[in-house]
Amino acid sequence: MQLKSLATAKVAAKAAAILAVGALTLTACGGSSTPAATSEGGIQLINAGKLTVCSDVPYEPFEFQKDGKIVGFDMDIAAEVAKDMKAELSVVDSSFEAIETGTALTQCDISISSVSITDTRKSVMDFSSPYMDDDLTLVASEDSGITNLDSAKGKKVGVQQATTGAKFAQEKGLDAQQFEDTGLLVQALQAGTIDAALGNQSVLAYAVKDDPKFKRVENFTTGEQLGIAIKKGNTAMATQVNGTLKRLTDDGTLTKFETTWFGEAAK
Repeated sequence: MQLKSLATAKVAAKAAAILAVGALTLTACGGSSTPAATSEGGIQLINAGKLTVCSDVPYEPFEFQKDGKIVGFDMDIAAEVAKDMKAELSVVDSSFEAIETGTALTQCDISISSVSITDTRKSVMDFSSPYMDDDLTLVASEDSGITNLDSAKGKKVGVQQATTGAKFAQEKGLDAQQFEDTGLLVQALQAGTIDAALGNQSVLAYAVKDDPKFKRVENFTTGEQLGIAIKKGNTAMATQVNGTLKRLTDDGTLTKFETTWFGEAAK
């Protein structure tokens, strides 16, 4: 994922809403840039006893609402980080623009939302160790005539705003139609209003894995890795998060999460 310029109403709603995992009860978020003087295990938390996590919902299968809960691959990881901190998990539904520019970290302890680690982002936030490799792919409808990137030129190709996919499309000379979130992008692809979609292979492959009308026509090795965003200089939080990621990797839990949410879709 990457940079987003969202509609004003959506940005306002997301910036103000806290969605606690396990319920859809929304509570106003103060959004103060000064964290509360609260500490859990030596780590300062914005809200006492809670790990407050910013995420851009929906971005299936990383984070989305199902049966009154926010679930997904990222959410499983966030829950494990909170468990290791002996804290309750509280999720703030934020715009991706706020997440990738680092401003979301004024109201959250960490951000997890399929955030690709880039040098630009590392200038305004710190990152955990990578928890997933996630290159780009081009998905097209069978009757579009698109067989690779070159044949997509002049066709209706969709991307998610402010993402590495959008940047890649621009660099490759595609006049891509931009969507504010991946849900709308996938809906447009399924409705036939666009011929193809370009984005991270995890989310796009998952979206079309059971639909024979679509296929992945070309993959692009971009070396993208996903990380958890942490406020710059917060070494205590980085150590805590990396400790959880190491545990999940060593005991096989991370692989289990990948199988649960992606199966073979992202391969």
